[in-house]
Amino acid sequence: MADDNERFLTSTLNKQDFEFEESLRPQSFDSFPGQDKIKERLKLYVQAAQERNEPLNHLLLSGPPGLGKTTLAYIIANERGANIKSSSGPVIDKPSDLAGLLTSLQDGDCLFIDEIHRLNITVEEYLYSAMEDFFIDIMIDQGPGARSVRLNLPHFTLIGATTRQGMLSAPLRSRFALVNRLDYYKPEVLKDILFRSAKILNIKIDDGGALELARRSRGTPRIANNLLKWARDYAQVRGKGVVDQPSAAAALEMLDIDKDGLDEMDRRILEAILFNFNGKPVGVKNIAVAVGEEEGTIEDVYEPFLIQEGYLMRTPKGRVVTNKTMIRFGIDPNDNSLENE
Repeated sequence: MADDNERFLTSTLNKQDFEFEESLRPQSFDSFPGQDKIKERLKLYVQAAQERNEPLNHLLLSGPPGLGKTTLAYIIANERGANIKSSSGPVIDKPSDLAGLLTSLQDGDCLFIDEIHRLNITVEEYLYSAMEDFFIDIMIDQGPGARSVRLNLPHFTLIGATTRQGMLSAPLRSRFALVNRLDYYKPEVLKDILFRSAKILNIKIDDGGALELARRSRGTPRIANNLLKWARDYAQVRGKGVVDQPSAAAALEMLDIDKDGLDEMDRRILEAILFNFNGKPVGVKNIAVAVGEEEGTIEDVYEPFLIQEGYLMRTPKGRVVTNKTMIRFGIDPNDNSLENE
């Protein structure tokens, strides 16, 4: 009996945590800060489909992690008044998994597939006819008795999300009628997001504290919300219970996040190129070995921010640091001593 109670308590707590996190997600375009051009485009897209009383055409959302692709997918379905089911590329392992998802949909429903670039190639090929002609052919039995059965599908909308659009095959990418790439957020927009999250989470925060967190959040709402929770804990234990500028700065310093938003791994990557490889062009494999991190993590998580902020460049010969990085580490950009070593 005790075990049953413990399982029930754990399940209840997990559900509460999930609902708590979900409450931070905006439910409409108007409550979604930033990404103004994309929002305007999607509003028109949804309104046109509503006026024709048709399902939305398939669309793709791309961009770095944590920028709101999943949130936008749910907003699109909500604004259209459609149901939405979600899955992810690695989970849909067999054609039968895809068939189960698609046959459970109704006309006008949305299917959201996160990390769609990681779909199994066999599953992806089944998706082609589903997206274009709304049917899939399933093979039944094997050998001489094998036969194909056609399953007609409802007119659904596929919303794909990917952090690596370049890894999508050309046939799949061409079947999306609208492709949108989300960009990093400016600190002013992140500050608004932080105020909204603080209100929902009942966290006391002032303008200086919100701006300090926003400037160090790598242009990413998910990181901003995580830092907000950490700053709340810091202010509660070591501060006055209010996330102000001094408290936020001290909390972030404890996480080794500097005033420019660079964390320990960012600095290690830049230092490796500068000092381990004498500032010369270097491949991502060598960087990964030097800093002890996976190549994919460096390419997807760290490099986009470092490139956008002007610390790193990708060249045909490899990754190189910029003058901004050299000045940051106290090196004269005109000094050629590193290259000569």
